[in-house]
Amino acid sequence: MIEPQAPAPPGSAGPGSGPGGTVGSGGGSGPGGAARLPVRQATGRFLVLAGVFVCAACGLVYELELVALATYLMGDSVTQASVVLSVMVFAMGIGSLAAKRLRRHAAAGFGAVEAVLALVGGCSAMALYAVFAWTGDWGGLWADGPRVLLVAFSLATGLLIGAEVPLLMELIQRIRRQDAGGAVADLFAADYVGALVGGLAFPFLLLPFLGQLTGALITGAVNAVVGGALVLGLFRQDLTRRARRLLIAANVCVLAVLASATALVDDFERAARHALYGSDVRVALRTEVQEVVLTGGRDGRPLALYVDGRLRVSGRDELRRHEALVRPAMTGAHARVLVLGGGDGLAAREVLRHPRVHRVEVVALDAGLVRLARSDPALSALNRHSLDDPRVTVTTADPFDWLRGAPPAAYDVVVADLPHPGVTETTKLYSEEFYGLARHVLAPGGRLVVHTGPMSSPPRTYWTVDATLRAAGFRTVPYRTDDRGLILASRTTPALRLDPSAPRPRTLTESSLASAAHQVAHTRIPGLPPSSLVHPRYTR
Repeated sequence: MIEPQAPAPPGSAGPGSGPGGTVGSGGGSGPGGAARLPVRQATGRFLVLAGVFVCAACGLVYELELVALATYLMGDSVTQASVVLSVMVFAMGIGSLAAKRLRRHAAAGFGAVEAVLALVGGCSAMALYAVFAWTGDWGGLWADGPRVLLVAFSLATGLLIGAEVPLLMELIQRIRRQDAGGAVADLFAADYVGALVGGLAFPFLLLPFLGQLTGALITGAVNAVVGGALVLGLFRQDLTRRARRLLIAANVCVLAVLASATALVDDFERAARHALYGSDVRVALRTEVQEVVLTGGRDGRPLALYVDGRLRVSGRDELRRHEALVRPAMTGAHARVLVLGGGDGLAAREVLRHPRVHRVEVVALDAGLVRLARSDPALSALNRHSLDDPRVTVTTADPFDWLRGAPPAAYDVVVADLPHPGVTETTKLYSEEFYGLARHVLAPGGRLVVHTGPMSSPPRTYWTVDATLRAAGFRTVPYRTDDRGLILASRTTPALRLDPSAPRPRTLTESSLASAAHQVAHTRIPGLPPSSLVHPRYTR
């Protein structure tokens, strides 16, 4: 808490001020005494508020960086944002209380806090990514590792950010005494405006141009420079010679660590990718939407496609997966087919195997993945150049938004080849509203097929998708392939069989489909409520 200070008399520049409003050059001052500045009071006050502005921007960048990286590594942005924000705000309160003991040495305390904050905040993203890459999927000993590490960094960052406030209040009051309300208003105005700038800089500048790791390191360097310059330049007379030397040495060490990490960040990312994906990484790119990594696909090695660190396509079993996804839905009329997702072109490949297909509309969120599916030799060979087929039209859009403007009864088959519903960003694509829109674009007798992610996930997720489809007016037939859950849906109960007019699948038979439906039936959880936009049921 900030203790109120007695206001200075009108027109007074505060105790210890010299002629012209410049603070005098007397001896050291204790708490409540005037600081001895090398500049005029107005200039000193402006520099402190400018420092508050920059430090607040850096603090919010650290916060957003933790949320973004935790979402990327662990999914479920609602949970990760809630953990980071709640822990950090709590820690800020504790940090503010703890910093009251440092008010006697406000300048030295603030300088030390900024140096440590720059190091912790700047290196947090690299540390989290390193643990993720070199400990695999967080199994065994590290089953709770990501959450523990995230909480630890959020706690440390919040403690340090919270400690800034009482120290800055002390410093700004020692330049010129004023009523506590006015000082708080000035301080928090600069703080909130800085937070706005940091909040906008992160998604629109740092993330797209520098990336998560480099952006955090550069932010730490800015934090260290501004914090150190403010104390050593403006309040150097408040520091002993030993304190000045220690603070200079600490900031030099912090900047050296951050600069070295920045110089090595590319090598670090390559090593982390090799640890995470193996040594056969061919393509690693950050698209407008996500990180895409391709491994294998050469010299007889199977192709693997990873999206945001999760295996999306494996050349070893993708044929079985995509045949099971597409083939049962193509029984009956299938001249007009809509593929939602499927930017890798593999679902479209299976659709085009059916000779009576006249038109295929692929609505993919990530234009970068579509470009890769067309240009990469191994991936385009695997999808048989399906996205370049004259019957195929590719649209880059959010599938939910696109469905809202789609014409009614325009498609015989809808294939929902979308990410796992447990990822918060795609939960709306497994909602009752989404399936209602999909039902609207289906012709009478049309069929919708949905994959629900790994069956190793909690069965509740799988059967929530089923309950949601039923709430949207569909009759469903749940089935599976290997570890993948699938649901075929229609206005009337669909038949789980194969189109006899199409080439025979290489991995499927009608008996294997019947067996797959029987395997999942005993796992049914009755009475589950559907998922909707206002009440999502998939987040952990």
